[in-house]
Amino acid sequence: MSEAQTQIPVTVLTGYLGSGKTTLLNRILSENHGRRYAVIVNEFGEIGIDNDLIVESDEEIYEMNNGCVCCTVRGDLIRVVEGLTRRPGRFDAIVVETTGLADPVPVAQTFFMDDDVRSKTRLDAVVALVDAKHLPLRLKDSKEAEDQIAFADVVVLNKTDLVTPEELAAVEATVRAINPTAKIHRTERSGVDLANVLDRGAFDLKRAVENDPHFLDAEEHGHHDHDHHGHDHAHPSAIHDVTVQSVSLRAGEMDSKKFFPWIEKVTQLEGPNILRLKGIIAFKDDPDRYVLQGVHMIIEGDHQRAWKDGEKHESRLVFIGRDLDAERLRKSFEACQAA
Repeated sequence: MSEAQTQIPVTVLTGYLGSGKTTLLNRILSENHGRRYAVIVNEFGEIGIDNDLIVESDEEIYEMNNGCVCCTVRGDLIRVVEGLTRRPGRFDAIVVETTGLADPVPVAQTFFMDDDVRSKTRLDAVVALVDAKHLPLRLKDSKEAEDQIAFADVVVLNKTDLVTPEELAAVEATVRAINPTAKIHRTERSGVDLANVLDRGAFDLKRAVENDPHFLDAEEHGHHDHDHHGHDHAHPSAIHDVTVQSVSLRAGEMDSKKFFPWIEKVTQLEGPNILRLKGIIAFKDDPDRYVLQGVHMIIEGDHQRAWKDGEKHESRLVFIGRDLDAERLRKSFEACQAA
């Protein structure tokens, strides 16, 4: 067998906050496609919630918190991937889900920088999910949203049911202007045929280098101009939006009569500033976990599964946004607890 045939394919799943990455990941993990995936999740924020939003499965899931995948976290990514490649036969492919605030370039670079990783894996495709409704706003306030589209091999244009045909055509034209070569798939609720996003052999190194002449230059994207203690990044391909903050809240069981009016009020008042919210809520006398997700003022929730025996009934909620009053959110969240 050639090296290419024995290398493990890697799909990098990117897309701005709220574009539908977790929904797509859950489909990859739960649909009957006969392949086994190892999943690496990278989160922004102190409390890991994505890991708990991922459906129960036999797949191996690795979580890396507080990460822009560029300097410190790239080292973590190499370590996790190296660990995975030492266990041949356990899985067929790897999916890396980046945080919604990540520039995908350093993630992709990881699979070329380290000789051991490069010999055992091959970058199959960078798949970017795009929120059809919120993309115009995203492109105004976030360089990362544009970078994610520019670098993608496959673009999943999601939430098409939330826009008019004219708006959808305009959004698709925008995506095409940013990235003329990516394959675009229109979807609702991340309902893309998995054959269109997995094992595509779509990653084009030549195009990556054309997009970014320093793609294979470790130093350029590397460690000499980084502030390792914060996110004060200097290099041009991963300039972070430092106005974005995460507010992580924890509390006990909630009173549904207090919680729902509260979350509705918060999202109505703070909607423009809320890029993303995710939560797992424990309601008093409710045997099931309640999962909440939102973007701006659009919010949806549903019971996910029963609490397991011995599982702590606690409520966790993470807001990612701008100009959020963390203390006020914390106090008002805690005030929704059941007596």
